Amino acid sequence: MIKIAGTKYRFHPLFTLIMIGCALTGYFLEAITLFGIVLIHELGHLTAAKGFGWRVQEVQLLPFGGVLIVDEMGTTSTKEELVVALAGPLQHVWMILLAVVIKSFDMGSSSWWDYFIQANLMIGLFNLIPVMPLDGGKVMQGLLSYIMSYHNAIVYSTWISMILSVSIIVMAITQLLHGQLPINILVVGIFLLISNWYAYRQIPYHFLRFLMGRGFRVGQLLSRGTRAQPIVITKQLTMAETLKLFMREKYHLIYVVNEVGRIQAVLPEQQIVGGYLDGKKPGSAVSDLFM
Repeated sequence: MIKIAGTKYRFHPLFTLIMIGCALTGYFLEAITLFGIVLIHELGHLTAAKGFGWRVQEVQLLPFGGVLIVDEMGTTSTKEELVVALAGPLQHVWMILLAVVIKSFDMGSSSWWDYFIQANLMIGLFNLIPVMPLDGGKVMQGLLSYIMSYHNAIVYSTWISMILSVSIIVMAITQLLHGQLPINILVVGIFLLISNWYAYRQIPYHFLRFLMGRGFRVGQLLSRGTRAQPIVITKQLTMAETLKLFMREKYHLIYVVNEVGRIQAVLPEQQIVGGYLDGKKPGSAVSDLFM
C-alpha cells in the first residue's frame, strides 16, 4: 500500500498475481502498460469523486480497473454516483484517440500502440458490463434506483451481478473444454461472483448506511423544493417494511389508511427514519409506534 496526496492506494492480490505472472512470462512491458491504464482509469474516478467532495478512504487497484472505498455509500445523489462511475471508462476514450494520433505519425513502436489501444478497449468495455463492482454495475444500480425503491435496487442489482458472474464463469469453462485457456476470464468471473455474494450478505448494512445518510439527502431535496412522493400503507405494515419502499431521489410522505381507505395519519419520512435509527422495534407496526 502506498499513500499519495492523502489518498491510500492498495494493490488487490489478484492484480499483484497477474502483474507477477506477466513479468515471469516475459510480458513485463505489457504489465507496466496495463498498470498505467488501470491507474489512469481509477484517477478518473478519484478526480470526479474529489470534485463532489467525497471522502475517499482508499483506492483498490484491480486488473480491470479499481474500486474507490468511500464514506458516501448510498448517501449522495444518484447523479453524482453516475458521474463518478462513468468518469473511469471515459478516460479510455482520450487515451485511445491520443494513441491513434501518435501512431499515425509513426512515433514509437506500432505494435506497442496496437496493444495499448486493444488494452484500453478491453478494460473500458469490460468495465461497462452491468456487474457490481464494475462501473457498468454501478450505473445499473443507479438507474434502477430512479424507477424502484432503493432497497429493491440494491437487491436486484446484486442478483443480476451474481447471475452474470456465473455466466462469465460458464463461458470460461466452455472455452476451456474446447481446448482454449481462458484462465484470466475464469479468475475474474470467480472474483466477481465472490464479491457479489459478499455484497448480497452485506445488503442490510448497505441499506442502513443509506438510512443513516438519509437526513442529509432529504435536507438537500427540501432546500431547493421538491414534490413529495406519497407512500400509502395500512396501519399493520411494519416500520422495516415501510422503509424498504423509500426511493433514493424522492421525499416521502407516508399516508396511513384504514381498511376502507380512509386516511388515519400523514407522517413525514423523517419520523419513520428517526424512529428506526433511535432503536424502535423495526418489526412493530407503524401505527403502534407513531399513532
